[in-house]
Amino acid sequence: MPGVSSFRTTAARVGPGALSGLLAGLTALAVAELTAALVRPAAGPVTVVGGAVIDRTPAPVKDFAIRTFGENDKLVLQLGILVLLSLSAIGLGILAVRYRWAGAAGVLVFGVVGGAAALSRPDSAGATDVLPSVAGAVAGAAVLHLLAGRADDAGSPNRPDRHGTGRSRREFLNAAAATAAAAATAGALGQVLSGQRGQGAVTSRNALRLPAPASPAPAVPAGIRLKVDGISPFTTPVRDFYRVDTALTVPMVDAGTWRLRIHGKGVTRPRTYTLEELLARPLIERDITLTCVSNEVGGPYLGNARWLGVHLADLLAECGVRPPSKGGTADQLVARSVDGMTLGSPVEDVMDGRDAMLAVGMNGQPLPFDHGFPVRMLVPGLYGYVSACKWITDIELTTFDAYDPYWVKRRWARRAPVKTQSRIDTPEPFARPAAGPVVVAGVAWAQRRGITRVEVRIDDGPWQDADLAAQATVDTWRQWSYRWNATPGGHTVTVRATDGTGQVQTEQRARTIPDGASGRHSVFVTVPQTPGPAHLRTGPAAPPPEDRQKLKGSN
Repeated sequence: MPGVSSFRTTAARVGPGALSGLLAGLTALAVAELTAALVRPAAGPVTVVGGAVIDRTPAPVKDFAIRTFGENDKLVLQLGILVLLSLSAIGLGILAVRYRWAGAAGVLVFGVVGGAAALSRPDSAGATDVLPSVAGAVAGAAVLHLLAGRADDAGSPNRPDRHGTGRSRREFLNAAAATAAAAATAGALGQVLSGQRGQGAVTSRNALRLPAPASPAPAVPAGIRLKVDGISPFTTPVRDFYRVDTALTVPMVDAGTWRLRIHGKGVTRPRTYTLEELLARPLIERDITLTCVSNEVGGPYLGNARWLGVHLADLLAECGVRPPSKGGTADQLVARSVDGMTLGSPVEDVMDGRDAMLAVGMNGQPLPFDHGFPVRMLVPGLYGYVSACKWITDIELTTFDAYDPYWVKRRWARRAPVKTQSRIDTPEPFARPAAGPVVVAGVAWAQRRGITRVEVRIDDGPWQDADLAAQATVDTWRQWSYRWNATPGGHTVTVRATDGTGQVQTEQRARTIPDGASGRHSVFVTVPQTPGPAHLRTGPAAPPPEDRQKLKGSN
């Protein structure tokens, strides 16, 4: 039966074709990453394509990714790219069994896409960044062309000019195994070489000794830390400090070769500084709370740390910069990272006397690579996307009318002071505390204004004053607690804060875009009717799923 025979032959080709495609894709990626290790690790195809995807993703989608996947958003993106490449490779492999040149051409198209993505990146080094994608695509196309021919033989045992099914299949499997081994070797070698390129940065950080600050952080007042289980500590450990940025691979910058250039409009004395020169200057040490604009009401993307660095206003003044209020011609400071990210800060805010700095230390240690080693910028009172440039390498003075930095081009606000906010850390949403005394506690923040009052409301009852821990400075968060005599049933607990200007945290809900979320944080808890083991406790059912996000206080 010709039809059945044809079907069996086609089916016999699908498996070898799919395997051929996967191996070709693996080879392409391995060769590309090996080439990137020799040229520039940041030019690897997954990195440049992922970066291009991030650049072109609408702001609401980015916000959704951060909200849904948190600090794993980049991993999810990379896995998604690999899955898409794998599926595409399988399809091209199956196609190549019948149309070898078409399949190989498809692999080359992916190389063109990777090369174009590399050139589109803001940190592109030019034509050399195209090499990894091109080299990988050429290697992948060659492998697919070779394996597809063997796969065709393995699925066509009746051809008179072939050796027969058994030998053809063995030849295909041998070729596939050799390809897999070669690709694995190339990939491993690329990893080793990339690690060696980053070793200089690791060595430079390990060797760095931070000087003592000329202006130490003010003494922490007694009573700044409440003894409440579950409350956020006053100082956030480095390992727990949030990380939100667009870098798919963390830049590994050698402190010995790092440079910072200050130039632009109104800069009468442009300068380029080394890290050694910065460390020789008088350093300031301050406790400062940083907040990400992607932080939802009650969200985790903020933390308080002790930072060590150079007072940025002094550095700018040394270069001849004056704020607009004193006759300066530039009103925007654009900070550039080594990976091409741009952030824009108001010059007036940077030079108004607050502790804006170029930080070199965090909680007593050199900056971790994840948080901007060797130098990052931070400006108290502004959301991170307009102030907290990591891996900073360039500062340009310009105007808001003349230039839109990365996030402003994506419809975020040009100016973004931190909003007055508070968060309930304990009890957690949907907790089941026992009836009786329950401690409700958390943190509140309003950088540059400070927190003067925190109130808690149970269900629709009156607002009650919470007890406040001592306040370190207006630039740090403040712990609070409230003792609640919990009664059986389901309850909604809400918090609001008042800042140093008398402004009460608004109940008006707003999404993070364009200038930060607003609203009041609430949690729903159930107090069981009777004490005893959790599985025996009774009480009102938790609210339906569609209401849970609202009760958590997220937007």
